[in-house]
Amino acid sequence: MSDNKSALWGMAILLLSAMATLLVMQDLTMPVITAAVFIGLALIVLLVSTRRVNVQPQGDQLVMAAGRNAWAVERILPLIGDAIPDPMIILDQRGTVLLCNMSARRLLEMDPRGQHVSTGIRAPSILDAIDEVAATRTVQQVDYEVRVPIERRFEALVAPLQWMEARKGESIPSVLVLMRDLTRAYQVERMRADFIANASHELRTPLASVLGFIETLQGAAKNDTAARERFLELMRIQGYRMTRLIDDLLSLSRIEMNAHLLPTETINVEQIVRHVVDVLSPLATEHGVEVKLSISTDVPPLTRGARDELVQVFENLIENALKYSHDGKLIEVNFETKAGFVDVSIRDHGPGIPEEHLPRLTERFYRVSTQDSRARGGTGLGLAIVKHILNRHRGKLRIKSTVGEGSTFTVRLPLAPNPNPVSNQ
Repeated sequence: MSDNKSALWGMAILLLSAMATLLVMQDLTMPVITAAVFIGLALIVLLVSTRRVNVQPQGDQLVMAAGRNAWAVERILPLIGDAIPDPMIILDQRGTVLLCNMSARRLLEMDPRGQHVSTGIRAPSILDAIDEVAATRTVQQVDYEVRVPIERRFEALVAPLQWMEARKGESIPSVLVLMRDLTRAYQVERMRADFIANASHELRTPLASVLGFIETLQGAAKNDTAARERFLELMRIQGYRMTRLIDDLLSLSRIEMNAHLLPTETINVEQIVRHVVDVLSPLATEHGVEVKLSISTDVPPLTRGARDELVQVFENLIENALKYSHDGKLIEVNFETKAGFVDVSIRDHGPGIPEEHLPRLTERFYRVSTQDSRARGGTGLGLAIVKHILNRHRGKLRIKSTVGEGSTFTVRLPLAPNPNPVSNQ
């Protein structure tokens, strides 16, 4: 019982000393500080409430007691680390990872414990800061940027720490790496700038048209009933065009803000596509086009995804195929699984797209034919939205087209490693 009390005292002191180190660093997020304060106070309350404390332990004895208690160090500290929302890594002097919390494992997409930190982090700025802290025992602060598979930005705080070696029962010099995710703040700022630039550019034309119609109705066509009806209809069309444009801009902005967050729900892609085909069946009937689904796999096409976003992907692609297919032609949707991926190809038999336009189709507001796109109700953002959603899902979009024969858009998504639970709705 005495050993357990000493171990808990040691853990409390270790946590509070770590908390003090964190507080010295500037610009830490409140959840980290709150978590450290809560856990430290909880341990102290536990100690105070323990009965029959006959000895007043000294600081050095407390640290050593915690070091000798393998259970306290090896079980409690990882739990505390996983409770911290920011990525956190603890290394020894040689750079070997001693502790890596859940947030850090998600970021690195691996568990680097027992390996050198460079197996998971290859940014020279972070590795140099780790070497500097190990040598000088001073706090370093650096920026850390991840560009693939999704761009993310971090502020890394690297600080000296004393790690409790449970099996040897001793304290060893170590290094704490705590990363603060700045991705969302950066994306909000970029979204604001992009939205203003795009909206001001794309809304200028329809707004000018509406103002021109209003001036005409106030002047020469003031008493012309036929002209008034025609101009009001044109104003209604331009108004809906502006509404669609703003909706697409907002949708794209929301997708970009969450691009660094990997979806976790397991989705059946086949059921998503069947749902989209049912929803778009009136449009297919209107255009006189048949949509044919073909399944070339016995493996359920399951992926990790956000259902609404994947619905938006296939709605955009199948709706485009319907709009640009010739009347009476067939749209073929084929599923195939191979090498850990599910491929969904959507083929139309429309006019096709010249080869020089293919690399730029997913750019914002890029149109092969501006007049034709606007006449069909397009905003020039549909394929840009598709690309950003697939980036978030670690997927890809491939486009093949032959003028006069049609186009094929293929969505590739990684198969889910665990099919449970499956969302069928």
